[in-house]
Amino acid sequence: MSRLKDTYIKEIAPALFKKFGYKSVMQIPKLEKIVINVGCGEARDNPKVIDAIIRDLGIITGQKAVICRAKKSVANFKVREGMPIGAKVTLRGEKMYEFLDRLFSAALPRVRDFRGINPDSFDGRGNYSMGIREQLIFPEIDYDKIDKVRGMDISIISTAKTDEEARELLTLMGAPFTR
Repeated sequence: MSRLKDTYIKEIAPALFKKFGYKSVMQIPKLEKIVINVGCGEARDNPKVIDAIIRDLGIITGQKAVICRAKKSVANFKVREGMPIGAKVTLRGEKMYEFLDRLFSAALPRVRDFRGINPDSFDGRGNYSMGIREQLIFPEIDYDKIDKVRGMDISIISTAKTDEEARELLTLMGAPFTR
């Protein structure tokens, strides 16, 4: 069992239960999944770009990425329906907790001029989204092996009903929010 999941069971869940005064343990918010998405417009010209993105996501998450294809044709972007335009990975269970632990403790502190993550990036239903400008912040990525610096979107989906509950959950899990 990962360190973060063990901490959730022993410390975080009881603290949330006490703070918000839930009637049942099933009301305690928990993480459902984490979705990591990399969009890439240049994939329409060079199909090898998608392979590089999938390789990087595989190294970062320990799970094979899925290719995202265009749903509609958009002439202005020179995109046709069905063209590959990115890749994504959905993490659940053990890998999800392990990834979140590495993100908060190892990757985010490596960002230049890092002061914390934005505490206002919740969607109103207890889910948190953030963007990362470069995949190099993850220690698993070798600088010499990447062809181009790419960013990614990370969405943390929880069972929390409000942003306040989700913020408290992530704070107790070690999210480095700015003050």
